This record gives sequence, structure tokens and C-alpha cells, in this order.
Amino acid sequence: MSAAVVVAAAPAEAAAPAALAGIFWARFVRHRPAVISAVVIALLGLASIFAGPIAMRDPLQIEMSHKFARPLAKGHLLGADELGRDVLSRLLHAGRISLTVGLAAMAVTVIVGAILGTLAGYVRGVVDTVLLRLTDAMLSFPPIFMLLALAAFVRPSLASMTVIIAVTSWMDVTRMVRGQILTLREQEFVTGARGLGASGARIMARHLLPNTVGIIAVAATLSVAELGQHAQQCPELLHDGSVGSDLPRGDDHAGGDELQLPRRWAPRRP
Repeated sequence: MSAAVVVAAAPAEAAAPAALAGIFWARFVRHRPAVISAVVIALLGLASIFAGPIAMRDPLQIEMSHKFARPLAKGHLLGADELGRDVLSRLLHAGRISLTVGLAAMAVTVIVGAILGTLAGYVRGVVDTVLLRLTDAMLSFPPIFMLLALAAFVRPSLASMTVIIAVTSWMDVTRMVRGQILTLREQEFVTGARGLGASGARIMARHLLPNTVGIIAVAATLSVAELGQHAQQCPELLHDGSVGSDLPRGDDHAGGDELQLPRRWAPRRP
């Protein structure tokens, strides 16, 4: 009888994740703002990935005869800037670089922050004190100064941009994960695992980290946009015109503020 119960329970346990996924998908589909947002984000991502075929113009091509062309004029869907460069092409190619650096830096940031936060929250003692003081020290410096300092010691490249941005962005994830671990480490399932002889590494990897996935996912989602924005600044910080030189820099938007009012299509700061 007990064997039959165990055999019957196994398929039910296997079907539980599928049932939860189905419930999540049904709720997501019913939430129209979420669906619309997902579609817009997906379209923007695909447009950046296939920037070349969609834009059909070189983002660095200068055509002074097209200077300040209006949208839909002279073959420019979104118009041209002060040097006659196609605005749509520059935006899409910029999105490609921003997404690449933002996603890569986010992955490094989440991995480093999750590991350090888990160690600090579970081990406690000297390890917690040292990691917290290191985190506080990193947070005390303005990010722009840390980016400038690190940029002086590395060779300009897309990889170095990603590493610099990730190294200066892991602190928030560490503090959030540490706070979650401090709460979880006193729960019954952790005490039970410890009583059964599980090692600290196993408890952290199998019991604690999986329970922080929610807060890590939120931190990762919020950090992609911020880290991608840093990618727009890194070429200037690295003093290298070749790295990300197809990006529309901040002066594109700053320049739009100085244009005359009739040129309302010029890029501006939000």
C-alpha cells in the first residue's frame, strides 16, 4: 500500500512545476499591460539585434546635405542629426551595444553579488564583517569616479567596458541577498538540513540560494537598464573612439536641447 502511494505521489510532484507554470502563464496573458510591455520590449530587442537590415544606413555616414532632415524626408525615417547621420540607424545600433553590455554586466553582477551575499549572510562573523565593510566602501564612492579610476588601468574594449561596469555594480545585489539569507538561515528546513549533517556549502547551494531567486530576478531586471546606460558613457571614459563609436552619445540629446524650436524632431533629454 505504501509503495503504491509513493509511486502515485511521484507523478504528482513532477507535475507540480508544470501546473505552477501554467498558472503563471494564464495570469500573465490576462494582464494586458504586462503583455503589451513584453511585446514592446521584444520588438525593441529584435530591432536592435537586426539593426543593419532594418536601418539600412551606416550610423557613421555623414551627409551634410541631409543636415537636420525632417522625419520621413530624404530617406530618413526619424530624420537626421546635425551631421546628416541617420537617427534611426544610430538608435538601433546603440541599442545593440547597450543590450550586449547591459545583459553581460548584469550576469556578472548577479553572480558576484549572490555569492558574496550568501557567504556574508550564512557564515557571519569575520567573513560578514569584511564583506560588509568592502561593500560599504564601494558604495561610498560615486560610480563615475570608480569608472574613471578603473578605466586608467585597462585597455579599451567591449569586454573591458563590461567588466568595469560589473565590478562597480555588484554591491546592491550583495546587500539584498545577504538580508534574505539572514532570514532564511534560521528557518526550520535549514536547521533540519544542518542536523542531518549537510555541509555549509550544500546548505547554501541547495537550500538558501534557490529561495533568493525572486529577489535576484528583480535586482537583475532593474539593473539591465542602468548598466546599459553606463555603456553609453564608457567610450568617453575610456577615451577610445573605436569602441562603441556607433553609439549616439549623450551630446546627441544635449545638442537637441540647443536647437531652435521649429526642429521639434531633434533628439532631446526626457
